[in-house]
Amino acid sequence: MLIFGSMAILLAAAIPIFAVMGICAIIALKSLNMDLITVPQNVFEALDSFALLAVPFYVLAGNLMKSGGISRRLIALAIALVGWIRGGVGAASVLTCMFFSTMSGSSSATTAAVGGTMIPAMVKKGYPKPFAAALVAVGGELGAIIPPSLPMVIYGLVANVSIGSLFIAGILPGVFVGLSLIVAVCVMAKIKDFDEVKRVSPREWLREVVRVGLDSGLALLMPVIILGGIYSGVFTATEASVVAVVYGFVVGGLVYREISWKDLVHTLNEAAVMTGMVMLIVGFAALFGYALTVNKVPQYLGQLIAQVATGPVVFILLVNVVLFVIGTFMEALATILILGPILAPIAQTYGIDPVHFGIIMIINVATGMVTPPVAVNLTIASQISGVSMDAMTRPLLVFLGVLTLDALVISFVPGLSLGLL
Repeated sequence: MLIFGSMAILLAAAIPIFAVMGICAIIALKSLNMDLITVPQNVFEALDSFALLAVPFYVLAGNLMKSGGISRRLIALAIALVGWIRGGVGAASVLTCMFFSTMSGSSSATTAAVGGTMIPAMVKKGYPKPFAAALVAVGGELGAIIPPSLPMVIYGLVANVSIGSLFIAGILPGVFVGLSLIVAVCVMAKIKDFDEVKRVSPREWLREVVRVGLDSGLALLMPVIILGGIYSGVFTATEASVVAVVYGFVVGGLVYREISWKDLVHTLNEAAVMTGMVMLIVGFAALFGYALTVNKVPQYLGQLIAQVATGPVVFILLVNVVLFVIGTFMEALATILILGPILAPIAQTYGIDPVHFGIIMIINVATGMVTPPVAVNLTIASQISGVSMDAMTRPLLVFLGVLTLDALVISFVPGLSLGLL
Protein backbone atom coordinates (compact mmCIF):
# COMPACT_ATOMS: atom_id res chain seq x y z
CA MET A 1 0.00 0.00 0.00
CA LEU A 2 2.86 2.35 0.81
CA ILE A 3 4.60 1.70 -2.52
CA PHE A 4 1.58 1.94 -4.80
CA GLY A 5 -0.08 4.71 -2.80
CA SER A 6 3.06 6.85 -3.17
CA MET A 7 3.21 6.01 -6.87
CA ALA A 8 -0.42 7.08 -7.46
CA ILE A 9 0.15 10.42 -5.70
CA LEU A 10 3.39 11.16 -7.56
CA LEU A 11 1.92 10.20 -10.96
CA ALA A 12 -1.08 12.44 -10.28
CA ALA A 13 1.38 15.27 -9.59
CA ALA A 14 2.89 14.75 -13.10
CA ILE A 15 6.31 13.69 -11.76
CA PRO A 16 8.44 11.97 -14.47
CA ILE A 17 8.06 8.21 -14.34
CA PHE A 18 11.76 7.48 -13.64
CA ALA A 19 11.66 9.83 -10.63
CA VAL A 20 8.40 8.28 -9.42
CA MET A 21 9.96 4.80 -9.45
CA GLY A 22 13.12 6.03 -7.72
CA ILE A 23 11.26 7.90 -4.97
CA CYS A 24 8.84 5.03 -4.32
CA ALA A 25 11.72 2.56 -4.14
CA ILE A 26 13.59 4.71 -1.63
CA ILE A 27 10.46 5.07 0.52
CA ALA A 28 9.93 1.29 0.43
CA LEU A 29 13.57 0.51 1.27
CA LYS A 30 13.65 3.09 4.05
CA SER A 31 10.50 1.59 5.58
CA LEU A 32 12.48 -1.65 6.00
CA ASN A 33 15.46 0.27 7.49
CA MET A 34 17.68 -0.87 4.61
CA ASP A 35 20.95 0.89 3.81
CA LEU A 36 20.38 3.28 0.88
CA ILE A 37 23.74 2.32 -0.63
CA THR A 38 21.62 -0.29 -2.43
CA VAL A 39 20.08 2.53 -4.50
CA PRO A 40 23.13 3.38 -6.67
CA GLN A 41 24.24 -0.26 -6.61
CA ASN A 42 21.00 -1.49 -8.18
CA VAL A 43 20.79 1.35 -10.70
CA PHE A 44 24.33 0.88 -12.01
CA GLU A 45 24.10 -2.92 -11.95
CA ALA A 46 20.98 -2.72 -14.16
CA LEU A 47 22.81 -0.51 -16.67
CA ASP A 48 25.93 -2.70 -16.74
CA SER A 49 24.61 -4.96 -19.48
CA PHE A 50 25.98 -5.81 -22.93
CA ALA A 51 22.45 -6.24 -24.32
CA LEU A 52 21.61 -2.63 -23.42
CA LEU A 53 24.22 -1.45 -25.93
CA ALA A 54 21.53 -2.11 -28.53
CA VAL A 55 19.45 0.80 -27.18
CA PRO A 56 21.67 3.76 -28.19
CA PHE A 57 22.61 2.16 -31.49
CA TYR A 58 19.02 1.42 -32.60
CA VAL A 59 17.99 4.94 -31.51
CA LEU A 60 20.86 6.42 -33.51
CA ALA A 61 20.08 4.23 -36.53
CA GLY A 62 16.47 5.45 -36.55
CA ASN A 63 17.60 9.09 -36.35
CA LEU A 64 20.08 8.58 -39.18
CA MET A 65 17.28 7.15 -41.32
CA LYS A 66 15.14 10.21 -40.62
CA SER A 67 17.83 12.81 -41.32
CA GLY A 68 19.30 10.88 -44.27
CA GLY A 69 16.20 11.19 -46.46
CA ILE A 70 15.26 7.54 -46.02
CA SER A 71 11.92 8.23 -44.29
CA ARG A 72 10.94 10.58 -47.14
CA ARG A 73 11.60 7.86 -49.70
CA LEU A 74 9.63 5.31 -47.68
CA ILE A 75 6.65 7.69 -47.59
CA ALA A 76 6.83 8.07 -51.38
CA LEU A 77 6.91 4.28 -51.79
CA ALA A 78 3.91 3.76 -49.50
CA ILE A 79 1.85 6.36 -51.39
CA ALA A 80 2.81 4.76 -54.70
CA LEU A 81 1.72 1.33 -53.46
CA VAL A 82 -1.69 2.15 -51.93
CA GLY A 83 -2.37 5.84 -52.63
CA TRP A 84 -4.77 5.03 -55.47
CA ILE A 85 -7.42 3.24 -53.35
CA ARG A 86 -10.22 4.81 -51.26
CA GLY A 87 -8.51 5.78 -48.01
CA GLY A 88 -5.16 5.35 -49.74
CA VAL A 89 -3.32 8.25 -48.10
CA GLY A 90 -4.39 7.01 -44.65
CA ALA A 91 -3.36 3.49 -45.61
CA ALA A 92 -0.05 4.88 -46.86
CA SER A 93 0.48 6.50 -43.43
CA VAL A 94 0.16 3.12 -41.72
CA LEU A 95 2.32 1.43 -44.36
CA THR A 96 4.99 4.11 -43.89
CA CYS A 97 4.91 3.46 -40.15
CA MET A 98 5.46 -0.23 -40.91
CA PHE A 99 8.43 0.57 -43.16
CA PHE A 100 9.99 3.01 -40.70
CA SER A 101 9.41 0.65 -37.77
CA THR A 102 11.83 -1.82 -39.35
CA MET A 103 14.57 0.75 -38.73
CA SER A 104 13.65 2.95 -35.78
CA GLY A 105 12.98 0.51 -32.93
CA SER A 106 10.87 3.17 -31.26
CA SER A 107 7.15 3.94 -31.24
CA SER A 108 7.61 7.64 -30.50
CA ALA A 109 10.35 8.06 -33.13
CA THR A 110 8.10 6.45 -35.75
CA THR A 111 5.22 8.78 -34.88
CA ALA A 112 7.47 11.85 -35.06
CA ALA A 113 9.13 10.82 -38.35
CA VAL A 114 5.89 10.00 -40.17
CA GLY A 115 3.54 12.57 -38.63
CA GLY A 116 5.25 15.70 -39.92
CA THR A 117 4.62 14.69 -43.54
CA MET A 118 1.56 12.44 -43.48
CA ILE A 119 -0.79 14.44 -41.23
CA PRO A 120 -0.78 17.47 -43.61
CA ALA A 121 -1.05 15.09 -46.60
CA MET A 122 -4.16 13.45 -45.11
CA VAL A 123 -5.76 16.80 -44.23
CA LYS A 124 -5.18 17.92 -47.83
CA LYS A 125 -7.10 14.84 -49.03
CA GLY A 126 -10.12 15.67 -46.84
CA TYR A 127 -9.37 13.71 -43.66
CA PRO A 128 -10.44 15.52 -40.48
CA LYS A 129 -7.27 16.66 -38.71
CA PRO A 130 -8.14 14.83 -35.43
CA PHE A 131 -8.61 11.61 -37.41
CA ALA A 132 -5.29 12.07 -39.23
CA ALA A 133 -3.41 12.78 -35.99
CA ALA A 134 -4.98 9.82 -34.19
CA LEU A 135 -4.13 7.50 -37.10
CA VAL A 136 -0.45 8.47 -37.13
CA ALA A 137 -0.26 8.05 -33.34
CA VAL A 138 -1.79 4.57 -33.57
CA GLY A 139 0.37 3.61 -36.56
CA GLY A 140 3.43 4.75 -34.65
CA GLU A 141 2.93 1.98 -32.09
CA LEU A 142 4.14 -0.45 -34.76
CA GLY A 143 7.62 0.85 -33.89
CA ALA A 144 7.37 -1.17 -30.67
CA ILE A 145 5.99 -4.31 -32.35
CA ILE A 146 7.92 -4.67 -35.61
CA PRO A 147 11.63 -5.48 -35.09
CA PRO A 148 14.09 -4.09 -34.28
CA SER A 149 12.18 -2.96 -31.18
CA LEU A 150 13.52 -1.38 -28.00
CA PRO A 151 10.73 -2.90 -25.87
CA MET A 152 11.76 -6.32 -27.20
CA VAL A 153 15.36 -5.66 -26.19
CA ILE A 154 14.27 -4.68 -22.67
CA TYR A 155 11.87 -7.64 -22.31
CA GLY A 156 14.52 -10.08 -23.51
CA LEU A 157 16.91 -8.64 -20.94
CA VAL A 158 14.60 -8.83 -17.91
CA ALA A 159 12.90 -12.13 -18.82
CA ASN A 160 16.09 -13.87 -20.02
CA VAL A 161 14.63 -14.55 -23.46
CA SER A 162 16.56 -14.48 -26.76
CA ILE A 163 16.22 -10.99 -28.28
CA GLY A 164 16.82 -12.43 -31.73
CA SER A 165 13.90 -14.84 -31.26
CA LEU A 166 11.69 -11.96 -30.13
CA PHE A 167 12.65 -9.99 -33.25
CA ILE A 168 11.68 -12.87 -35.53
CA ALA A 169 8.49 -13.51 -33.54
CA GLY A 170 7.42 -9.87 -33.90
CA ILE A 171 7.34 -9.90 -37.73
CA LEU A 172 3.98 -11.59 -38.36
CA PRO A 173 2.13 -9.88 -35.46
CA GLY A 174 3.46 -6.53 -36.65
CA VAL A 175 2.27 -7.15 -40.20
CA PHE A 176 -1.08 -8.39 -38.88
CA VAL A 177 -1.63 -5.24 -36.77
CA GLY A 178 -0.54 -3.00 -39.64
CA LEU A 179 -2.88 -4.66 -42.16
CA SER A 180 -5.81 -4.52 -39.71
CA LEU A 181 -5.29 -0.77 -39.31
CA ILE A 182 -5.11 -0.32 -43.08
CA VAL A 183 -8.43 -2.16 -43.47
CA ALA A 184 -9.96 -0.02 -40.71
CA VAL A 185 -8.82 3.20 -42.43
CA CYS A 186 -10.21 2.13 -45.80
CA VAL A 187 -13.56 1.19 -44.25
CA MET A 188 -13.73 4.51 -42.37
CA ALA A 189 -12.85 6.43 -45.54
CA LYS A 190 -15.68 4.66 -47.37
CA ILE A 191 -18.19 5.35 -44.57
CA LYS A 192 -17.16 8.97 -44.02
CA ASP A 193 -16.66 9.61 -47.75
CA PHE A 194 -13.22 11.21 -47.66
CA ASP A 195 -10.01 10.64 -49.63
CA GLU A 196 -11.47 10.50 -53.12
CA VAL A 197 -10.17 7.66 -55.27
CA LYS A 198 -7.53 8.56 -57.84
CA ARG A 199 -7.96 6.28 -60.84
CA VAL A 200 -4.77 4.88 -62.34
CA SER A 201 -4.21 2.14 -64.86
CA PRO A 202 -2.32 -0.99 -63.77
CA ARG A 203 0.54 -0.01 -66.07
CA GLU A 204 0.80 3.50 -64.57
CA TRP A 205 0.66 2.08 -61.07
CA LEU A 206 3.38 -0.49 -61.78
CA ARG A 207 5.60 2.11 -63.47
CA GLU A 208 5.35 4.45 -60.46
CA VAL A 209 5.94 1.65 -57.94
CA VAL A 210 9.04 0.48 -59.81
CA ARG A 211 10.39 4.04 -60.10
CA VAL A 212 9.90 4.85 -56.42
CA GLY A 213 10.92 1.34 -55.36
CA LEU A 214 14.29 1.66 -57.08
CA ASP A 215 14.87 5.00 -55.35
CA SER A 216 14.05 3.53 -51.93
CA GLY A 217 15.56 0.08 -52.49
CA LEU A 218 18.60 0.71 -50.30
CA ALA A 219 16.34 1.83 -47.45
CA LEU A 220 14.25 -1.35 -47.70
CA LEU A 221 17.40 -3.46 -47.72
CA MET A 222 18.28 -2.48 -44.14
CA PRO A 223 15.71 -4.66 -42.30
CA VAL A 224 16.62 -7.54 -44.61
CA ILE A 225 20.27 -7.24 -43.57
CA ILE A 226 19.46 -6.88 -39.86
CA LEU A 227 16.90 -9.67 -39.54
CA GLY A 228 18.69 -11.89 -42.05
CA GLY A 229 21.94 -11.53 -40.14
CA ILE A 230 20.28 -12.35 -36.81
CA TYR A 231 18.27 -15.26 -38.21
CA SER A 232 21.30 -16.78 -39.97
CA GLY A 233 23.51 -16.35 -36.91
CA VAL A 234 25.98 -13.97 -38.57
CA PHE A 235 25.57 -11.51 -35.69
CA THR A 236 23.55 -11.06 -32.52
CA ALA A 237 20.70 -8.59 -32.03
CA THR A 238 23.08 -6.24 -30.18
CA GLU A 239 25.71 -6.46 -32.92
CA ALA A 240 22.94 -5.87 -35.47
CA SER A 241 22.29 -2.45 -33.93
CA VAL A 242 25.85 -1.40 -34.81
CA VAL A 243 25.41 -2.74 -38.34
CA ALA A 244 22.23 -0.66 -38.60
CA VAL A 245 24.09 2.52 -37.61
CA VAL A 246 26.87 1.95 -40.11
CA TYR A 247 24.39 1.11 -42.87
CA GLY A 248 22.23 4.15 -42.08
CA PHE A 249 25.23 6.48 -42.16
CA VAL A 250 26.59 5.03 -45.42
CA VAL A 251 23.23 5.15 -47.22
CA GLY A 252 22.05 8.52 -45.87
CA GLY A 253 25.42 10.28 -45.86
CA LEU A 254 27.46 8.77 -48.67
CA VAL A 255 24.88 7.41 -51.13
CA TYR A 256 21.92 9.81 -50.79
CA ARG A 257 24.26 12.60 -49.57
CA GLU A 258 21.57 14.14 -47.33
CA ILE A 259 23.42 14.10 -44.01
CA SER A 260 25.60 17.18 -43.53
CA TRP A 261 28.02 17.57 -40.63
CA LYS A 262 25.50 19.91 -38.98
CA ASP A 263 22.77 17.27 -39.41
CA LEU A 264 25.07 14.62 -37.98
CA VAL A 265 25.74 16.65 -34.82
CA HIS A 266 22.00 17.25 -34.38
CA THR A 267 21.27 13.55 -34.97
CA LEU A 268 23.87 12.45 -32.42
CA ASN A 269 22.48 14.94 -29.90
CA GLU A 270 18.90 13.66 -30.38
CA ALA A 271 20.06 10.06 -30.01
CA ALA A 272 22.02 10.90 -26.84
CA VAL A 273 19.04 12.63 -25.22
CA MET A 274 16.62 9.81 -26.04
CA THR A 275 19.14 7.18 -24.88
CA GLY A 276 19.55 9.05 -21.61
CA MET A 277 15.79 9.06 -21.08
CA VAL A 278 15.56 5.31 -21.75
CA MET A 279 18.50 4.51 -19.47
CA LEU A 280 17.04 6.56 -16.61
CA ILE A 281 13.85 4.53 -16.87
CA VAL A 282 15.79 1.24 -17.07
CA GLY A 283 17.99 2.03 -14.07
CA PHE A 284 15.25 3.27 -11.74
CA ALA A 285 12.80 0.57 -12.85
CA ALA A 286 15.40 -1.99 -11.78
CA LEU A 287 15.62 -0.26 -8.40
CA PHE A 288 11.83 -0.23 -8.15
CA GLY A 289 11.74 -3.93 -9.01
CA TYR A 290 14.28 -4.63 -6.26
CA ALA A 291 12.13 -2.72 -3.76
CA LEU A 292 9.11 -4.78 -4.81
CA THR A 293 11.09 -8.00 -4.43
CA VAL A 294 12.34 -7.31 -0.90
CA ASN A 295 8.76 -6.40 0.05
CA LYS A 296 7.61 -9.75 -1.45
CA VAL A 297 5.18 -8.06 -3.85
CA PRO A 298 5.90 -10.55 -6.70
CA GLN A 299 5.02 -13.45 -4.39
CA TYR A 300 1.78 -11.82 -3.30
CA LEU A 301 0.88 -10.99 -6.89
CA GLY A 302 1.71 -14.53 -7.99
CA GLN A 303 -0.54 -15.97 -5.29
CA LEU A 304 -3.35 -13.60 -6.26
CA ILE A 305 -3.11 -14.54 -9.95
CA ALA A 306 -2.98 -18.25 -9.06
CA GLN A 307 -6.22 -17.86 -7.09
CA VAL A 308 -8.00 -15.96 -9.88
CA ALA A 309 -6.57 -17.60 -13.00
CA THR A 310 -7.87 -21.17 -13.22
CA GLY A 311 -6.00 -21.89 -16.45
CA PRO A 312 -3.91 -20.36 -19.26
CA VAL A 313 -6.94 -18.81 -21.01
CA VAL A 314 -8.04 -16.92 -17.90
CA PHE A 315 -4.42 -15.97 -17.17
CA ILE A 316 -3.91 -14.49 -20.65
CA LEU A 317 -7.19 -12.56 -20.43
CA LEU A 318 -6.18 -11.26 -17.01
CA VAL A 319 -2.75 -10.19 -18.30
CA ASN A 320 -4.33 -8.33 -21.23
CA VAL A 321 -6.70 -6.46 -18.92
CA VAL A 322 -3.99 -5.62 -16.37
CA LEU A 323 -1.52 -4.42 -19.01
CA PHE A 324 -4.19 -2.34 -20.78
CA VAL A 325 -5.12 -0.60 -17.51
CA ILE A 326 -1.51 -0.04 -16.42
CA GLY A 327 -0.63 1.23 -19.91
CA THR A 328 -2.99 4.16 -19.44
CA PHE A 329 -0.77 5.68 -16.74
CA MET A 330 2.67 4.10 -17.09
CA GLU A 331 5.30 4.32 -19.84
CA ALA A 332 5.86 1.15 -21.91
CA LEU A 333 9.46 0.39 -20.94
CA ALA A 334 8.73 0.93 -17.25
CA THR A 335 5.79 -1.48 -17.48
CA ILE A 336 7.98 -4.18 -19.06
CA LEU A 337 10.79 -3.66 -16.57
CA ILE A 338 8.49 -3.90 -13.56
CA LEU A 339 5.98 -6.56 -14.63
CA GLY A 340 8.10 -8.62 -17.03
CA PRO A 341 10.16 -10.38 -14.33
CA ILE A 342 6.97 -11.00 -12.33
CA LEU A 343 4.60 -12.24 -15.04
CA ALA A 344 6.99 -14.16 -17.32
CA PRO A 345 7.76 -16.95 -14.79
CA ILE A 346 4.05 -17.28 -13.96
CA ALA A 347 3.25 -17.58 -17.67
CA GLN A 348 5.70 -20.47 -17.98
CA THR A 349 3.92 -22.35 -15.17
CA TYR A 350 0.81 -22.25 -17.38
CA GLY A 351 2.79 -23.68 -20.31
CA ILE A 352 2.90 -20.42 -22.28
CA ASP A 353 5.99 -20.03 -24.48
CA PRO A 354 8.18 -17.19 -23.10
CA VAL A 355 8.69 -15.70 -26.58
CA HIS A 356 4.94 -15.73 -27.26
CA PHE A 357 4.28 -14.17 -23.86
CA GLY A 358 6.82 -11.47 -24.65
CA ILE A 359 4.90 -10.56 -27.81
CA ILE A 360 1.65 -10.47 -25.80
CA MET A 361 3.24 -8.02 -23.35
CA ILE A 362 4.70 -5.84 -26.09
CA ILE A 363 1.40 -5.64 -28.03
CA ASN A 364 -0.35 -4.45 -24.88
CA VAL A 365 2.27 -1.93 -23.76
CA ALA A 366 2.39 -0.59 -27.33
CA THR A 367 -1.36 0.05 -27.11
CA GLY A 368 -0.61 1.99 -23.93
CA MET A 369 1.28 4.47 -26.10
CA VAL A 370 -2.09 5.75 -27.35
CA THR A 371 -4.27 5.42 -24.25
CA PRO A 372 -4.60 8.68 -22.27
CA PRO A 373 -3.57 10.17 -19.93
CA VAL A 374 0.03 8.92 -20.38
CA ALA A 375 -0.01 8.50 -24.15
CA VAL A 376 3.39 9.35 -25.61
CA ASN A 377 2.34 8.92 -29.24
CA LEU A 378 -0.79 11.03 -28.81
CA THR A 379 1.29 13.78 -27.23
CA ILE A 380 3.71 13.79 -30.17
CA ALA A 381 0.88 13.72 -32.74
CA SER A 382 -0.83 16.55 -30.86
CA GLN A 383 2.32 18.68 -30.97
CA ILE A 384 2.81 18.03 -34.69
CA SER A 385 -0.82 18.64 -35.73
CA GLY A 386 -1.88 21.29 -33.24
CA VAL A 387 -4.91 19.14 -32.33
CA SER A 388 -5.69 18.60 -28.65
CA MET A 389 -5.68 15.07 -27.23
CA ASP A 390 -9.36 15.48 -26.34
CA ALA A 391 -10.23 16.13 -29.99
CA MET A 392 -8.46 12.91 -31.01
CA THR A 393 -10.44 10.76 -28.58
CA ARG A 394 -13.43 10.00 -30.81
CA PRO A 395 -11.51 8.67 -33.86
CA LEU A 396 -9.07 7.00 -31.48
CA LEU A 397 -11.81 4.78 -30.01
CA VAL A 398 -12.29 3.03 -33.36
CA PHE A 399 -8.59 2.23 -33.63
CA LEU A 400 -8.41 1.10 -30.00
CA GLY A 401 -11.20 -1.36 -30.77
CA VAL A 402 -9.14 -2.74 -33.66
CA LEU A 403 -6.00 -2.95 -31.52
CA THR A 404 -7.89 -4.74 -28.74
CA LEU A 405 -9.13 -7.39 -31.19
CA ASP A 406 -5.58 -7.70 -32.58
CA ALA A 407 -4.18 -8.24 -29.08
CA LEU A 408 -6.71 -11.01 -28.39
CA VAL A 409 -5.99 -12.76 -31.70
CA ILE A 410 -2.22 -12.60 -31.10
CA SER A 411 -2.70 -13.79 -27.51
CA PHE A 412 -4.74 -16.87 -28.42
CA VAL A 413 -3.09 -17.80 -31.73
CA PRO A 414 0.52 -18.63 -30.74
CA GLY A 415 1.38 -19.64 -34.29
CA LEU A 416 1.20 -16.00 -35.33
CA SER A 417 4.16 -15.25 -33.06
CA LEU A 418 6.00 -18.56 -33.24
CA GLY A 419 5.38 -19.50 -36.87
CA LEU A 420 8.74 -18.19 -38.16
CA LEU A 421 10.87 -19.61 -35.32
